[in-house]
This record gives sequence, C-alpha cells and structure tokens, in this order.
Amino acid sequence: MLALRPNCEACDRDLPPESGAARICTFECTFCADCVDGPLGGVCPNCGGNLVVRPIRPAALLLKYPASTERVFKPRS
Repeated sequence: MLALRPNCEACDRDLPPESGAARICTFECTFCADCVDGPLGGVCPNCGGNLVVRPIRPAALLLKYPASTERVFKPRS
C-alpha cells in the first residue's frame, strides 16, 4: 500500500493525500509537480526512475488506511 507521504522531498511543499500535484517513483519517493516539471526534469534524483501522478486514496479508505505523517526532505543544490 502506498505510504502517501505528506511533502515534496525537494522543496518541502505540503502534499495532502488528495493532492493532484503529488508525483512518485516506484520507490515512493515523493515530489511536487513544480519540482518534477522544473529542476528534476521528470526523473527521480534518488533512483533515476520516472515520476508519475500519485493516485488518490478514496476519503473513506483514508480513515482505515491513513496517509503517512513521516516527512522526507532532501534539499537539492
């Protein structure tokens, strides 16, 4: 099950579970659309994989399977 991480690893922007701006790779590295379309160029800086739109977990299932609260922040230079 996806962790639904709460923020962009590059800029620390909040990405709530319902955010359409969240992008992930196959390792669930999480970034915002602005970072993916801009400095990251569509490539995960951690694994080199592509980044795609993170699926939205239905609100009713968020109660049973809540999103992660663990923030990962790795500023890029």
